[in-house]
Amino acid sequence: MPARIPAHDPVMAQQNGTYYMFCTGNGIAVWSSKDRRNWQPEKAVFAAAPAWAVQAIPGFKGHIWAPDISFHNGTYYLFYSVSAFGKNTSAIGLATNNTLDPTAKDFHWTDHGRVLQSVPGRDMWNAIDPNLIRDEAGRPWLAFGSFWEGIKLVQLRPDLTAPAQPEQWRTLARRPRAPQLNDSLPGDGAIEAPFIFRKNGYYYLFTSFDYCCRGPQSTYKIMVGRSKAITGPYVDKAGVALEQGGGTQVLAGDKNWFGLGHNSVYTFDNADYLVFHGYDAADQGRPKLRLEPLAWDAAGWPVVRP
Repeated sequence: MPARIPAHDPVMAQQNGTYYMFCTGNGIAVWSSKDRRNWQPEKAVFAAAPAWAVQAIPGFKGHIWAPDISFHNGTYYLFYSVSAFGKNTSAIGLATNNTLDPTAKDFHWTDHGRVLQSVPGRDMWNAIDPNLIRDEAGRPWLAFGSFWEGIKLVQLRPDLTAPAQPEQWRTLARRPRAPQLNDSLPGDGAIEAPFIFRKNGYYYLFTSFDYCCRGPQSTYKIMVGRSKAITGPYVDKAGVALEQGGGTQVLAGDKNWFGLGHNSVYTFDNADYLVFHGYDAADQGRPKLRLEPLAWDAAGWPVVRP
């Protein structure tokens, strides 16, 4: 279901019959829709670049990446990424709101600042592409990561503003990475954009392989593995661990869409949907919102059936 509106790294939430889509953009771009087909732009989350991010990221001017939206106990939680392009000088922030309806009296985004940060030379992981997931006991975990040493997972404090103590960092997925003379470079371990979805006793870890952001040269594809435990190990259909480079393909580009990736997964009205962006061959490879029904095969693996 191509919506044909510009979008990069889309996530979505539903409130009172309206769908809200958040994606990469200046201040975090926001769109709304009643039917998931016809969308209208809303005001960005941030009118000005968060002061903490300007201080943390050299050259940052407000272009915010890869948000993640979730709802818990009456509050909407919006994680977001700030980063220097191609480096792991990166950080993840958090904003909250009581409502997504911009006409509501109590509509107001409160920024809680930095949740975690990666520093070149200190960390071999990259603090972008956050995704919040709660386990069966309700404990919050943050999956994140791009290139470098792959996809990471850390448990958060109950208020979500920092890692739980003592900090324990786990690797969920990775791809082979060529040695680099400069550790500020990402190498060739092209994996990013984690999203964990709980279904039928499994945690499904969706990631994107290969390259985004290159228009007609984009090679993005959506991959998946699953685990009985939120902390892994996650394996693909063939039983290969995602931490060892495994992954089962869910969706890839074709002659109409050069690359497909950075997905999220939601249940709306008792049906599951895959939300992602694609590089539109009919529009010079510009990124557009895509949304497709998500089915599950007899073995419990996700299948896209447009």
